Amino acid sequence: MDSSETASRPKKRPSRKQPVQARLWVVHPKAHRRAIELGDEPIVLGREGRHAVDLSSLSRKHFTVSWDPARAQHLLEDTGSRHGTSLNGRPITSPVPLAPQDVVRAADLVLVYEAMGSRTDETPALPGLSGAMNRMRAEVGTAATDAAPVLVIGATGVGKESVAAELHRLSNRKGPLLAVNCAALAPQLAESQLFGHVKGAFTGADAPAQGLFRAAQGGTLFLDEVGELSAELQPKLLRALQQREVLPVGATQPIKVDLRVVAATNRDLAQAVEAGSFRRDLHARLALWEIRVPALTERRADVLAWIERLRARWEAERGSVMGALEFEAEAVEALLLSPLAENLRTLDRLVHHLGLRREPVTVDELPSWLSAGVPMGSGGPAQPQRSEKPAQARRATPSKDEFQSTLQKLGSVRATAKHYDRDRRQIYRWIEAYGLEWKDADDDDAG
Repeated sequence: MDSSETASRPKKRPSRKQPVQARLWVVHPKAHRRAIELGDEPIVLGREGRHAVDLSSLSRKHFTVSWDPARAQHLLEDTGSRHGTSLNGRPITSPVPLAPQDVVRAADLVLVYEAMGSRTDETPALPGLSGAMNRMRAEVGTAATDAAPVLVIGATGVGKESVAAELHRLSNRKGPLLAVNCAALAPQLAESQLFGHVKGAFTGADAPAQGLFRAAQGGTLFLDEVGELSAELQPKLLRALQQREVLPVGATQPIKVDLRVVAATNRDLAQAVEAGSFRRDLHARLALWEIRVPALTERRADVLAWIERLRARWEAERGSVMGALEFEAEAVEALLLSPLAENLRTLDRLVHHLGLRREPVTVDELPSWLSAGVPMGSGGPAQPQRSEKPAQARRATPSKDEFQSTLQKLGSVRATAKHYDRDRRQIYRWIEAYGLEWKDADDDDAG
């Protein structure tokens, strides 16, 4: 078969030359936050052109993103900018391919690359403009109107209870939404807490109790950490789901119930089934609908907006008005590239750590625990390596005399940045802070 014959025949699969649907989210500074859709035409980002960003630290033409049909990937290339371009914390010196959730920094501009998806409307329970959140909201909307159980899976702190709340809201069920942590159920009383008991069923049962299943009649019961449910309770939960009835402790006749069950876990239940610690039939019944909540490392474009929401809540709880937390670009880059192992809990802890902060946060002021830990069960992309060393391994901030001497000895901002293991922007900040005058080749805008 010759090449002309091959070219004339219709392809059974889409051509690798067709660009993937992707976007660059500008996430910092907030005033410039927006999405830039990518296709087969190269885009140039800088102070000039169709996608111009009015930011003085950018070069006129700072970097380009173009589609490479041979690799079937978008390529990022610095265009000889003044302050350089970095990908996942590493300066780039030649065109490099982009992968979902990559973090790009161009001077004081920080962006996130991600695949595009269908747009869904944000809701108070499930905010976020990232592709991962759009996809999850679509899944929630599809599952919400069915009465079958839903299994919500995801790492700790991703917001699984919020998904349950949204499923309940969209279901239009008139009854209440009740939640119980299965790991906190007292072993001796767990069956009674779930299914109720009759008077005199056991010592201390001086009055009958309806239990959570009947209390949630007409509504939704959220079983959090369902993977921790005891082996004794699992078959009883299965019966309640299959028969839509419960047998209170001490009773002889079952009672019909009408409710929606939403369960959640950060455990791998399929693995637990294989290990024999969780019933296969119960897992299958709970997972008639299965929704995975993405970790924050899979929705980096939403991280700063979440910090703003948590900061507003922090202020409201204290009756104070401090204003939004501000971060320097290098700190934003480091924040987005950190493991965020506890997801929203990590961000909440960061907001509390920064407390009354008013000045923009620098990368050296981020807490050391932010870089600790590994995301649990996120299922997301591997964490990109960062060029920054831990704060304790870096050289300390130099005195004015030491800094001036080093700068003069090395003769350039670039070399000085390498010496102190800092971004060049930090060197410029020190020059300004110490009132020094300096100009070298780095200051020439090649754009």
